[in-house]
Amino acid sequence: MVVGAEATDVGTVVIGSGPGGYVAAIRAAELGQAVTIIERDDIGGVCLNVGCIPSKALIKVGHQMRELQHGNLFGMTVTGALDWPAVQSWKQTQVVEQLTSGVAMLLKKHKVQIIKGEATFTDNETLNVMQEDGHELLRFENAIIATGSRPVEIPSLKFGGRIIDSTGLLNLPEVPQRLIVVGGGVIGSELGGAFANLGAQVTIVEGLDHTLNGFDAEMTKPVLADFTQHGGEIITSARAKGAVQTDEDVTLTYEIDGTEHTVTGDYLLVSVGRRANTDTLGLNNTDIKVGERGLITVDDQMKTSVAHIYAIGDVVAGPALAHKASFEGKIAAAAISGADHAHDLHYSLPSVAYTQYELATAGETPDSVKEKGLKAKISKFPFAANGRALSMDAAVGFVRLITDKDTQAILGAQIVGPSASDLISELSLAIENGLTSEDISLTIHPHPTLSEAIMDAAEVADGLGIHI
Repeated sequence: MVVGAEATDVGTVVIGSGPGGYVAAIRAAELGQAVTIIERDDIGGVCLNVGCIPSKALIKVGHQMRELQHGNLFGMTVTGALDWPAVQSWKQTQVVEQLTSGVAMLLKKHKVQIIKGEATFTDNETLNVMQEDGHELLRFENAIIATGSRPVEIPSLKFGGRIIDSTGLLNLPEVPQRLIVVGGGVIGSELGGAFANLGAQVTIVEGLDHTLNGFDAEMTKPVLADFTQHGGEIITSARAKGAVQTDEDVTLTYEIDGTEHTVTGDYLLVSVGRRANTDTLGLNNTDIKVGERGLITVDDQMKTSVAHIYAIGDVVAGPALAHKASFEGKIAAAAISGADHAHDLHYSLPSVAYTQYELATAGETPDSVKEKGLKAKISKFPFAANGRALSMDAAVGFVRLITDKDTQAILGAQIVGPSASDLISELSLAIENGLTSEDISLTIHPHPTLSEAIMDAAEVADGLGIHI
């Protein structure tokens, strides 16, 4: 639509429809605001289309394939073959498209206007939205920037051909026989593990002296041991220098202590972090302050240095997590409506790695306790002593609680093992509300369940452990 120089007046405009943007838009509409959302690609953003959701679908398939191919499961002899086109079709139609269409329906239900195009600021009050057939100027009362992030590209390993990002890996036409992963963070470790389970020979090359940064060595030990025991290779303290491609493979050159090495694979995944999508927004035309790495400066209500413009998710400081973006979207929407909702994350923002044995953490960690000099007690309970875990053949891992020595308040928690991503929510809630270990231990947990391990860990913290 070409609207010439005349701007259309709108209420609240949200730039980006990912888990931060669409949640902000819906909450703003629920609070009575007239909302317009602008999306240059697909509704649902990276997470729903090419990130969190499709990757977890393939991780699930990988887990199932590993169980089938390692036979004698629960005393049953089973066999299975991988129909990769069918897997990709299921992932796309039954998972991704169902969720994205659901988000579109929710936006429509809440009367959120959707504009397909790319938005740039012309000043503090106006956006120019470039569309296929022209452009449209929008004069807004309030704006929420939720444009997310994109994979970091290494100059010596530019994307193209057999050098791919996570989106490319999720959409490969076949499972590679050999996969190289540069970057052993959460994304690289999750996807590397998934494709190893699907039958690929996976080599992870990491620049740090450890992988899965953000999770301590005690947590990652069973994950790394499992990965290498099942044929994976992890190379740490290695600097990727470049790669050479042919029609059939790609060879990575990396350096350790001044010595060069090479590894060859069918594809090379580069997963070394993400960069905020703020460089094409025209922020230089506004008074919005931008800090290091292109991150927008905000206050505790997600307000930028321009009072009526907000920013959430990957474009502001903090972990690039979908649930953080969604939470911040609700804060911004409430702030626009005048609600006094401070950005009250405390320190209980949960973080999860969907590796073979799931990792989850919230609040303080053993390392942060030492750094801050806190008087804390660390208590653990193993899944090997949990009846439900044993009955699932999933007895690897533990629940760890960090409590205040004086008040017994739960300061932090970590879980390694089955359903850690689900179980961490109980402990995040406990941390957020200042609950004690006794509050947990005196709460009846159903039997037999994995959640009993949380209760048992709390009893250990109380000095009254029964099952250990």
